[in-house]
Amino acid sequence: MAQDSTIEWTEKTWNPITGCSKISPGCDNCYAERMTRRLKAMGSPNYKNGFKLTCHPQALTIPLQWKKPCTVFVNSMSDLFHKETPLSFIKDVFKIMKRAEQHQFQVLTKRSKRLKQLDSEMEWKSNIWMGVSLENQDFIHRVDNLRKTSAHVKFLSLEPLIGPIHELNLDGIDWVIVGGESGPGARPMQSDWVTEIQKVCQLSNTPFFFKQWGGVRKKKTGRLLNGRLWNQMPTVLSSYQSKQAALQL
Repeated sequence: MAQDSTIEWTEKTWNPITGCSKISPGCDNCYAERMTRRLKAMGSPNYKNGFKLTCHPQALTIPLQWKKPCTVFVNSMSDLFHKETPLSFIKDVFKIMKRAEQHQFQVLTKRSKRLKQLDSEMEWKSNIWMGVSLENQDFIHRVDNLRKTSAHVKFLSLEPLIGPIHELNLDGIDWVIVGGESGPGARPMQSDWVTEIQKVCQLSNTPFFFKQWGGVRKKKTGRLLNGRLWNQMPTVLSSYQSKQAALQL
């Protein structure tokens, strides 16, 4: 339910929920669905329900066992704000993130409407980064919904980027990740889609992270954009980090 991650912009994944359902074209070649089929076939008990959304209360306290501060991607195998996730369980996840204040938690959703609806129910601590995923111009409303939340750090994951996003408004947005689709059936990403977004980030002084070009063989296409790596991250300190810095003075 938790492990070290190979995802370039995080260090660990934590999955108190597994399973999901498709709501937009970016979901068509879902890597989590492919991985779930594999894990179920291997007999993993946590995936016995396949890709049906399943809450795992026994996994909630895992981050409390990690003493070394790290970045944690929450629910890489699901969506915390899925309509079938009980509000009580979402709040349980937030309680753990609050207690594990030494970590930076990265929550990502496509369900921005429910996120906005539940915003006042959440206790937003400074170590909880909230992001939305969108794949093209048709889902730009997800950014507007995110902007209306009380999260201290707000970010965008434009992956898989399967179409252009024009005139991206980054007011109130702290970080942008861009990546192409990878794996079987991967849809190509055009370079001008990426450079347009990267220029908007430069103009607004928003950290930009280029994850991958993607494709069936993503290692071959690599991560270079205009001859360099783009690994920028937000520099906002959590309350825990601020306290630790003060103790060292």
